[in-house]
Amino acid sequence: MDLAEPHILVVDDDERIRTLLARYLAGQGFRITSAEDAADAAAKLSSVSFDLLIVDVMMPGQNGFEFVREQRGRGNAVPVILLTARGEAEDRIQGLETGADDYLPKPFEPRELTLRINAILKRAARPAPAAAAAPVRFGEFSFDSVRGELKRGEETVPLTTGEAQLLRILARAPGQTVPRAALADPDTPGESRAVDVQITRLRRKIETDPRNPRFLQTVWGEGYVLWTE
Repeated sequence: MDLAEPHILVVDDDERIRTLLARYLAGQGFRITSAEDAADAAAKLSSVSFDLLIVDVMMPGQNGFEFVREQRGRGNAVPVILLTARGEAEDRIQGLETGADDYLPKPFEPRELTLRINAILKRAARPAPAAAAAPVRFGEFSFDSVRGELKRGEETVPLTTGEAQLLRILARAPGQTVPRAALADPDTPGESRAVDVQITRLRRKIETDPRNPRFLQTVWGEGYVLWTE
């Protein structure tokens, strides 16, 4: 097998779904490993590097929301797509708030899953524009747009692929309002509210008081602005 293929971990307690997803995605050119629950997935993550995780929400024991939240708390920023039988908007927002990159309700068309996977992998590999190559500094933080790396002093602050891409866009024009539509990823279908969720998560990482942000501010009715002074 070509080790250059994107390596995906499928986490689902339903063996039939694991098998069907593994078979389909392997046919789409992905390298697949499966895990039957969160504990099994955590064990595999401790020894293997993955390019993306597909995680079922409704699992016995630790559910998908809890699993993703725990992995993000440990600094694991690998992209995650959550799968669930519940398609309500609030469930999708909850999934994004845990640190997931996308959320797909069951049942879904396999091709839609492939499109979402490719969009996230493309976003993760997307180079920054040359004009944004110099690190942007704000307070104790510096952001390297090329690497998608945020640092507080010498300490690296973990970012999801979605958070890094959003910060890249804001960092291209510090001090200027960026419309919400410009912050939404054109490759990934979803609600515009997802941008607000990403902003909230970023504020928790860079603001002393996220409710009264100093650096990442809202321009009501327009969008957001990153202040570097």
